[in-house]
Amino acid sequence: MTPTTRLTRLTLAAAATGGLLTGCAAPDDSLAYQTDYSNHRPLRVVGYPSTGSLETVQKAVWRLADGDADALAALAVDDTQAKATARNWVKAFGDAAKGEVTADFYDEGSVRQVVVLYFAKSGQIKEIEARIGEKDDAWGLTLAEPHLAEATAKPTWAPSKPGHSGSRTSGN
Repeated sequence: MTPTTRLTRLTLAAAATGGLLTGCAAPDDSLAYQTDYSNHRPLRVVGYPSTGSLETVQKAVWRLADGDADALAALAVDDTQAKATARNWVKAFGDAAKGEVTADFYDEGSVRQVVVLYFAKSGQIKEIEARIGEKDDAWGLTLAEPHLAEATAKPTWAPSKPGHSGSRTSGN
């Protein structure tokens, strides 16, 4: 076998291997998540999130920080009031989401999880709900606050500082 033939075969083998590996590459969602992660402040986490609730809440905080109401509304499990709610959340919390945010995850998170967001920059506190949607079994947010007053209402039960995770139904 001549050196040229060997080089040609090696080149073809490398091209074939590269083609196979391309088929195994991470999906675009993974790349988008990694890019988002590197472009935003890390979310501080308290409590015990599930993988799905954590990713959903992290994306929500990123969309708030970006001021992207449409992308935030796309995280909704039910889009009935999602766009109006997302606009309210961006208006109320978008600036504060650019700073340090702590997410306090309450209750067990296999299909639904209450999360309290603490915005250090503004001192605001926001209760949200991450859950699995009924249509596609994917994690998303309950976005059902089409009026600014309800979107900005501080939860009456949540502690003033993060770190007191636990079930709201067990006396906390």
